[in-house]
Amino acid sequence: MMTQAFYSGISGLQTNSTGIDVLTDNLSNINTPGYRGYNVEFASLFEQTMNTTANSQDNSVGVGSRVQASSMVQTNGSLLLSDRSTDLAVDGNGWFGVQGTGNPIYTRNGSFTFDANADLVTTDGLHVLGTMGGNISANDVLTNVLDQVNLGDVANQTKLRFPKTLTFPPVPTSNAKFFANLGVDPVIRTVSATVIDSQSNKNNLKLEFTKDAVQNPPGSQWSVTATVTSADGTTTYDTKQGSAVFDTTGALKSTTLSTIDNNGTTVTMDLGTGYDGIVSNNNAVYSGSSLTDGTIGGDLEGYAINQNAEVIATFTNGRQSSVGKIALFHFRNEQGLNRLSGTRFEESSNSGKPIFFKDATGQNIIGSNVVNFKLEGSNYDMTHGLTELIILQRAYDASSKSITTANEMIQKALTMHK
Repeated sequence: MMTQAFYSGISGLQTNSTGIDVLTDNLSNINTPGYRGYNVEFASLFEQTMNTTANSQDNSVGVGSRVQASSMVQTNGSLLLSDRSTDLAVDGNGWFGVQGTGNPIYTRNGSFTFDANADLVTTDGLHVLGTMGGNISANDVLTNVLDQVNLGDVANQTKLRFPKTLTFPPVPTSNAKFFANLGVDPVIRTVSATVIDSQSNKNNLKLEFTKDAVQNPPGSQWSVTATVTSADGTTTYDTKQGSAVFDTTGALKSTTLSTIDNNGTTVTMDLGTGYDGIVSNNNAVYSGSSLTDGTIGGDLEGYAINQNAEVIATFTNGRQSSVGKIALFHFRNEQGLNRLSGTRFEESSNSGKPIFFKDATGQNIIGSNVVNFKLEGSNYDMTHGLTELIILQRAYDASSKSITTANEMIQKALTMHK
């Protein structure tokens, strides 16, 4: 029995020492973003069974305990405010994927940044994984404006790498709609619109209305001259003549104006129909307004990340487009992940392969909310940890005393034997 006391004491020292190590690791990382705490599970050791008859209760002689498992705490940590849009927190289940030169690593620490090459990386340079939008040409020109990027297959996630310079190409104006009340008096009226050409120039499209000297009732007739000039008026690109016919109420019945050349691109001139557009009646005359499409070109101002984990490029012309999407990986058994550090893990045979959630249409989705301008704090409860630490320290002391006591008993037994 005295030797068993030694075994129990030694195993107690070992198991409690392991437990203290785990707890102190948890407590030392209480301020580490994305840290996942661990709890230690113990099991009893049995040397032999004294009675195994069917009618008697088993009496086992124990020799201490052992560490059976170290389980991950899977609750989410609190969200901490940040001043960077590239700082992200997962509000729910899921893991960010990052990669260096080896296999992908999974983490809840969303402290990311764009490096000098405009790659999205962790603070120590690992690349963040996701799906590129495919809307950037080889010469760094945006080819398509995307509100969002659809997440690709798990196996096709790649490093999110973006060009340092990116151009938003000009979109020439294709339609210009005009609004005005010309009145009924024979006074020349003008309505103008700014139109964009393919060289990103802002040109002026002016409509000049002149009431015909000879009118054919009912209604009224106006002659229209449309002219496209450069913004400074020094260059005229095209001039078109047409007419506009109004009914007795001033609503537009018809017009012969259709299109005009805008320095190489065609613009449709929309005068409206009925009362939606150009009218001619006794109501208050207003100089008019216009509505056009198209936009001037722009250069990249920078990248940011929104709450849908989209990487957004912003340009000097005020336009934006998604150019990539950060992936959020899920596992059937998160407890089975192989721990590399307090915040980083890798897949194992127990965790299974990473998967994506899907929506009702079968499209891959991130599956949880991703919050920007925030980081997830450690999910370990300091109060619980300090309480458990006291318990383990006292258990460690008790195990140490049991060894001392057993040693004293053996010394006394040896003395009595002499």
